[in-house]
Amino acid sequence: HFTMQEDTGSFRISYQNLWHKSLLSNTSKNQIKVDLVDENFTELKGEIAGPPDTPYEGGRYQLEIKIPETYPFNPPKVRFITKIWHPNISSVTGAICLDILKDQWAAAMTLRTVLLSLQALLAAAEPDDPQDAVVANQYKQNPEMFKQTARLWSHVYAGAPSSSPEYTRKIDKLCAMGFDKNAVIVALSSKSWDVETATELLLSN
Repeated sequence: HFTMQEDTGSFRISYQNLWHKSLLSNTSKNQIKVDLVDENFTELKGEIAGPPDTPYEGGRYQLEIKIPETYPFNPPKVRFITKIWHPNISSVTGAICLDILKDQWAAAMTLRTVLLSLQALLAAAEPDDPQDAVVANQYKQNPEMFKQTARLWSHVYAGAPSSSPEYTRKIDKLCAMGFDKNAVIVALSSKSWDVETATELLLSN
């Protein structure tokens, strides 16, 4: 992925070893990868594949990873760049609710651990500890609608195979009225795919 100058400090070198061991060993099998954004290792870009047998299957999810100066004693700051419909991830900001990124972090954990844990979170949501209350509500009250909505977001934003034609028709209908597509998707998703209440929400914003 990159070359290192030989005159860097020992911290940088140990970091490089950690990096190679933790990430490049078996990324292809688990479909996770990380690229450097800057030379200083302070910002990285991660990517995970949506796990099989979930609404996220077939999608690729980009992550912003910021490494604090106190790493590995403090966790990296991670958020989803790719929009996603999931109870533990904000549909607006991509912020993540995951214990190992907060108080359950341990210095022995690697970036690979983080990405694999996020992949596991996509496969097993925790609706009782939500980051996005609207999504968590739908997940609990209407699991089938949640699946269809999550699949639609995966299709539109993460390149997964196409989803519900009925939902797509409703999106097209509201887009034809001149509303922004992303705003339309959020409004319909949060208003149980009811065109009328979604329209009211769009008009009130």
